[in-house]
Amino acid sequence: MNNKIRELRKINNVTQEDLASVVGVTRQTIISLENGKYNASLQLAYKIAKYFNTTIEEIFVFEED
Repeated sequence: MNNKIRELRKINNVTQEDLASVVGVTRQTIISLENGKYNASLQLAYKIAKYFNTTIEEIFVFEED
């Protein structure tokens, strides 16, 4: 699943460590999300969307296989 986490972090001047701390995961999880190697749980997706004051759909791009 593609996402716009990296772009949102850069626009808002937020580090991976900062985002990880706020949403309660490790920096490695944020790295994996940004690289498309890990899909966020609904709860984590919601926390990230809330942090960036946007919707889950604006951050995560679901593409059917």
